[in-house]
Amino acid sequence: MNGAAITGTGVLPAQMLKRLLAEGAIAADLPLAEGQIQPASLDLRLGTTAYRVRASFLAGAGRSVAARVAEFEMHRIDLRPGAVLEKGCVYVVPLMERLALPPGLTAVANAKSSTGRLDLLTRTITDGGTEFDRIPAGYTGPLYAEICPRSFSVLVRPGMRLNQVRFRAGEARLDDRALAALHAEVGLVTGKAVISDGLGFSVDLKPADGTLVGYRAKPHTGVIDLDRIGHYAPADYWEEVRSTDGTIILDPGAFYILVSREAVTIPPTHAAEMAPYLAMVGEFRVHYAGFFDPGFGWAAAGGAGSRGVLEVRCHEAPFVLEHGQIVGRLVYERMAAPPDQLYGAGVASNYQGQGLKLAKHFRTP
Repeated sequence: MNGAAITGTGVLPAQMLKRLLAEGAIAADLPLAEGQIQPASLDLRLGTTAYRVRASFLAGAGRSVAARVAEFEMHRIDLRPGAVLEKGCVYVVPLMERLALPPGLTAVANAKSSTGRLDLLTRTITDGGTEFDRIPAGYTGPLYAEICPRSFSVLVRPGMRLNQVRFRAGEARLDDRALAALHAEVGLVTGKAVISDGLGFSVDLKPADGTLVGYRAKPHTGVIDLDRIGHYAPADYWEEVRSTDGTIILDPGAFYILVSREAVTIPPTHAAEMAPYLAMVGEFRVHYAGFFDPGFGWAAAGGAGSRGVLEVRCHEAPFVLEHGQIVGRLVYERMAAPPDQLYGAGVASNYQGQGLKLAKHFRTP
């Protein structure tokens, strides 16, 4: 690759990803599908085989994922006719895409929004990898998805997109001073901006209308076919969570869909990623899923501020969550250039202008 695809420091936009594809830094078993290149990321597609393994693993330095799969494989599943990935099991699926990154380019992967909202723990692993979802500069080799359905069993097929990858040239992350300056310029969040190692997200437990504040996954449900959009009745899979006093009690092991109190904006010059808040604030964790593309909540792309959906799991003990409590943070990054297509402006953007919203597979309540 001649490096012409990289013309600045920051997260690479869609037009640069197309150049990487043309130059061979991104390759695939099949031609890319429509909409697979997003404003600041590339959707990754499942291949034709899933390996049921005994446990989650990383390849480790000097070792391949294929060799580790051979160590831990219980059985393999042909995905071509469609296959169910069972709740509570761990699977490794070779992806259709592979990389040959130049020395100056790193990548980070994440679950897609709908994947996170189904409580599908989906992480990217690589040959020689010592971290989930982190791909070092110069990596050449295949990509794999580790998938662990935690609340619902799911029906999958080759080509489905559960995770995505974002490419970076150099240091892209904004420090708190730069983040405060950006907020002063464009207004990143409604209300007071809490800036500390990112932009703080708090939970909304006092909705403007009614008492519905979230949903809790039911423990025993049917299979969800990931190709069925707007198909499933929410009541078959979720219990409504209501509050009259601005508090709820999180139960250990339960999975919740909540919503942020703040509406946020991602300007075209930046991208963002949801990250957990401090573990010391309570016995719960906000799920990792969450690349926020340039244009999310941006007025020119039809947003005018969009709230963030929070995927929350409680751990060791019941925990009282209160309205306005900070539960996550958005880490902003510079784009190497504004993308030629913004989130919500003509691309498949299921969650622009969202409030409290389940995954796209469920009918609107």
